[in-house]
Amino acid sequence: MELNLKGKTAIIAASSQGLGFAIAERLVREGANVMISGRDEEKLKQKAALLEAIDLGKVSYHRTDVTNPQEIKQLVQVTIEIFGEIHLLVNNAGGPPAAAFEDLSDNEWQNAFELNLLSYVRLIRESLPYIKKQGGKILNIASSSIKEPIPGLILSNTFRTGIVGLSKTLASELAPYNILINTIAPGRIATDRVKHLDQVNADKQGVDREVIEEKSKAAIPLKRYGKPEEFANVAAFLLSDANTYMTGSSFLVDGGMIKAI
Repeated sequence: MELNLKGKTAIIAASSQGLGFAIAERLVREGANVMISGRDEEKLKQKAALLEAIDLGKVSYHRTDVTNPQEIKQLVQVTIEIFGEIHLLVNNAGGPPAAAFEDLSDNEWQNAFELNLLSYVRLIRESLPYIKKQGGKILNIASSSIKEPIPGLILSNTFRTGIVGLSKTLASELAPYNILINTIAPGRIATDRVKHLDQVNADKQGVDREVIEEKSKAAIPLKRYGKPEEFANVAAFLLSDANTYMTGSSFLVDGGMIKAI
């Protein structure tokens, strides 16, 4: 199957590690030009060097806090200055803190809104004039909580489902410009974020993190956590020319964990 990503330019938010970096690496291996971003400039520099060593697609990086609208504008403008165009946008952001409803303040709700939903709106808004010129793809990373709420993650459960509503609505609005937009939702993928959440649960229950991991794996039909590269393979397909007729949809990459239809 030909993905035809060579020469395409992609902005990938929150891509200095985890799922964002896995997607960046997959796209570079397909010959795409990739702009990675994140808040840690030193980490971005190191990861950009790793991607450049693949020597298939061009790579650049720009320090960006996605809760800052001016920095989002700068990310898009720097991408245009370096690559001249934008074909692909991958929206991503770190997860909000684990907490129960009664423990959260207005400020914590506002922070989660800006990080996990408004940042997606802003990135789409700033990138859209350039993607509209030739058509392209937008991929919004959410969570398996779009199908089944995760206990203790009410902030994520609330705003991740908002991403689905955003994607579904924009699918119709952007279709005339040959722009496809979809949501991709990871289950238990072996990233630092999942390790952290497992540790939070372990601390609450007074057990070792490995106990929580084994319990989680037992609830997954494939009996293991996913690999970041497995998630990235699905993302690459949805961003590629191989996807020509799927938009406004949500795709789980969860090993069969979610039982909802």
